[in-house]
Amino acid sequence: MVEAIIVGAGHRSLCYAQYAHEHPDVFRITGVVDPLPDRRLAVQKEFGIDDSMLFENVEALCAKPRLADAVINGTMDELHVPTSLPLLEKGYHILLEKPVAISLKELNQLRAAQEKAGKVVMICHVLRYAPFYAAIKQKMLDGEIGKLISLSTDEYVSYHHYATCFVRGKWGNSVACRTSMLMAKCCHDMDLVSWLTSGVKPVRVDSFGGLRWFHKGNAPAGSGTHCLKNCPLVDSCDFSSKRMYLDHPERWSTYVWPEFDYRKELNTPENRLAKLMEDNNPHSRCVWKCDNDQADRQSVIVEFENGCVATHQLIADTCRADRRVLVVGTEGEIEGFMSENKFVLRKHDLRPGHDYSEEVIDVSVADGDGHGGGDLRLVADFIARINGEAPSISSTDLSDSVIGNQLVFAADAAMTGSGRIEDFDSFCEEQA
Repeated sequence: MVEAIIVGAGHRSLCYAQYAHEHPDVFRITGVVDPLPDRRLAVQKEFGIDDSMLFENVEALCAKPRLADAVINGTMDELHVPTSLPLLEKGYHILLEKPVAISLKELNQLRAAQEKAGKVVMICHVLRYAPFYAAIKQKMLDGEIGKLISLSTDEYVSYHHYATCFVRGKWGNSVACRTSMLMAKCCHDMDLVSWLTSGVKPVRVDSFGGLRWFHKGNAPAGSGTHCLKNCPLVDSCDFSSKRMYLDHPERWSTYVWPEFDYRKELNTPENRLAKLMEDNNPHSRCVWKCDNDQADRQSVIVEFENGCVATHQLIADTCRADRRVLVVGTEGEIEGFMSENKFVLRKHDLRPGHDYSEEVIDVSVADGDGHGGGDLRLVADFIARINGEAPSISSTDLSDSVIGNQLVFAADAAMTGSGRIEDFDSFCEEQA
């Protein structure tokens, strides 16, 4: 039995904690750390936690002897390393929400602390565990497409997701949240780029992009500043908080009304409207008149030591949210969309009348299984690692998860800072 304490009882932590409900014989939530009393009490009620295991902050937890085997650290990005360092020193294994860190210096601090403590630290790059990507990786390991030549990944961020989280929401301003759009949304994808290239070292990184659409210069004529109070376009604008949130309260409730996640009795139409009517509610702001600065499109190019070239495209404001992958090797290729839960394996075929053969691999998962089925598979692997089992092919051990984050730092520097192609080794040494 592995016992774990939730640190930061937000949406992602509680997703991983659900494993305790599904497998109570091997995993149990025994404590919670969160600054919000109502949230602590809601988690206590859900998991049957003793009063003595409720903590306001990490300092209070670490003032006690080690009280569990592990923690699920789902704090905000800028708190990942500051909270993980004392937890490692105290002897906890850590399941750490992505991204690993907000700087290369912090990343190196965590690596050193993990090595000293000798504890399991796994990063929640859950897409490695999604059957879609795990099956692609296995086909590559089996030599189905030969030697890797090119890798292309895309993430399409829907217009309502981008507007909610990366314009109005807590990741809208990179200074305030201390992380970029590429890191906050696509560290998953850059981790996949690193993982699918099997740890081959990156050599050079370049990137282009920025914010093009959601700024004051593109605000519709006559638009107001508060959707519900002073905007005549409230019933016609695609980004109106009335149409986007009140008409679809189930879609982004966790971000628009986070307090209703743990005070479900308050989640009524009247209360949802009342919250959005508040003068300072960030989700009622006109999307063209916020303080946002996050990129709405960014292209990344990475050259690897073995000659493979990888590209990643972040495209926001799309109609459909999805992820696409194309892996080309010397003997074949793999292509697929994650939303379809299947991919195509193509191989050379020189039979008369043929150019290639195709095989469709279906990896369908149950509806509602988070991140294409990866969330709880990650937790299962974390428990296995704590119990001394060998890493799976999807393992997100810290030592195997740093390159993807390093690639993001280098790409952002190339796009907004240096304006040059970044030599990967030199960049990592300079920024450490």
